Amino acid sequence: MTITPPALSVFEALESEVRSYCRSWPAVFDRAQGSRMYDEDGHTYLDFFAGAGALNYGHNNPVLKRALLDYIERDGVTHGLDMGTTAKRAFLEAFQDVVLRPRDLPYKVMFPGPTGTNAVEAALKLARKVKGREAIVSFTNAFHGMSLGSLAVTGNAFKRAGAGIPLVHGTPMPFDHYLDDTVPDFLWFERLLADQGSGLNTPAAVIVETVQGEGGINVARPEWLRGLAALCERHDMLLIVDDIQMGCGRTGSFFSFEEAGITPDIVTLSKSIGGYGMPMSLTLFRPELDVWEPGEHNGTFRGNNPSFVTAAAALDAYWTDGQMEKQTLARGEQAEEALRAICAEHPGLGARYRGRGLVWGLEFADKARASAISRRAFELGLLVETSGPEGEVVKLLPALTISPEELDEGLRILARAVRETA
Repeated sequence: MTITPPALSVFEALESEVRSYCRSWPAVFDRAQGSRMYDEDGHTYLDFFAGAGALNYGHNNPVLKRALLDYIERDGVTHGLDMGTTAKRAFLEAFQDVVLRPRDLPYKVMFPGPTGTNAVEAALKLARKVKGREAIVSFTNAFHGMSLGSLAVTGNAFKRAGAGIPLVHGTPMPFDHYLDDTVPDFLWFERLLADQGSGLNTPAAVIVETVQGEGGINVARPEWLRGLAALCERHDMLLIVDDIQMGCGRTGSFFSFEEAGITPDIVTLSKSIGGYGMPMSLTLFRPELDVWEPGEHNGTFRGNNPSFVTAAAALDAYWTDGQMEKQTLARGEQAEEALRAICAEHPGLGARYRGRGLVWGLEFADKARASAISRRAFELGLLVETSGPEGEVVKLLPALTISPEELDEGLRILARAVRETA
């Protein structure tokens, strides 16, 4: 496929230099449906990016679109702050009946604002308020958002540098496998907690991703997560699971921590919780942690009612019968098999793959190769991004609703891109 980059336009002339994805994919997109996007010149792209995980149910999902159009056409409330609305009530009832009760999760639900970093900021703020302590422990290669509190518990040096001020009150610890399994899990962390001379202030909370997406598709073992939960309980620290990208079924189960059999004190959700790709986020927490005073944490766009509508529709359509989890795991096996074959075909590239459900990463010894593969994949009609601290991992994040045929098509394009850049 021949793609002519758009000429100097309003994007280059007016938009900030901070833009990024448009540089990787130099096209002007016009339409999207399911797992495909279409640019204004008529080129078709298979989407293995899915809005960075905000489109688990695909672009313009017809079930969700119908619910949204019906709501808008009857003049349903769009903006409602935190007022009671029929849309919010329907979502809360669906979330309780479809997600929380079947999993015996006791959480209260907070709407902190429209984005993932809003959910993280609220979680950190609440943990500090509950425990009366400032320190938060995070992990190497973590990513939790781009606002200051979230950046303080994010590992990426490039993103942290953008803060412009010191990022304090956060302490990183080694994520699972970070030390190549040469020392027992949490040996350093536990020693610091026990030693009065370590310089580590007793943390209010620990925040963790079960699979580090932006960090390079680093997958924590269930036993490591169970060990972390036990450590938090022993030392009176709250456990926060950031499920913004890996929740809503991305790893198979609705919450990514379910496989480990743990119940975090606080959970953050965003991206695909709204179903349709519109802004929405949740901070969930145990009832005894609900120590907020009315209005103590607020925001103008907490109540995105159209997102409540599509979120409830997504729960009803995809999470009432257990089929979505089974389908995602089956698609994951399909992806894993293809990535195994790619690595076997190119033993000299030092390629490794890893993932869970429908999030996978393909890492290369030559750290620049992932970007070259991503560029070639785009030329061949496949959208994939890179992740990892040096962009060394090709990241696969297709919609959960992708068909086996579309998934196979995208994986064959990826294999070709690897072959043609080897």
